[in-house]
Amino acid sequence: MLSTPPGTPTRLADARLAAARGQAASAKPVGASPATGRSAATLLGAARRGLVEAAGLTRAPERYATAHLAALRAAAAVLAARVQPDRPGPRRSRPTSVWVLLPAIAPELEEWAAFFAAGAAKRAAAEAGLPRAVSDREADDLLRDAEAFLAVVEVTLGLTHQPVLPGVAVPSGARGRTG
Repeated sequence: MLSTPPGTPTRLADARLAAARGQAASAKPVGASPATGRSAATLLGAARRGLVEAAGLTRAPERYATAHLAALRAAAAVLAARVQPDRPGPRRSRPTSVWVLLPAIAPELEEWAAFFAAGAAKRAAAEAGLPRAVSDREADDLLRDAEAFLAVVEVTLGLTHQPVLPGVAVPSGARGRTG
């Protein structure tokens, strides 16, 4: 079972959706330049396609890993929209996880970043093909969590969230906005 940081919603579907609604309602949209807007839109599109792909997978490890990757792409979209590219010059020597960078760039998404960071080792185990890396329930829960996270990200970026998965409610703050 995934460990959740203190203050994060329970794994129950109603609690997850309530948390997404609350975060979406309090999220502050940000503007982006046309170039970063295109990058963010590309990443959001990849996240949405990843959720659809994950929903169609029958094996729990593949479903879990694909849903986690979709959430990773949604988080990367926030970074693309909010961070100005570095000027040419020396680059950092080590890559940094998007889950480490996200809270510094979007503090309102800190709990989501901690939640998905906690699942990164489980994703790696699932991708490595370890037996019983994740259960069907864990994969289904993560898929719903990734959909809720995508909704919060889209609203944070000032976009209207269109549900990807059947049966997942639209966060209340996601209605009526245009991108």
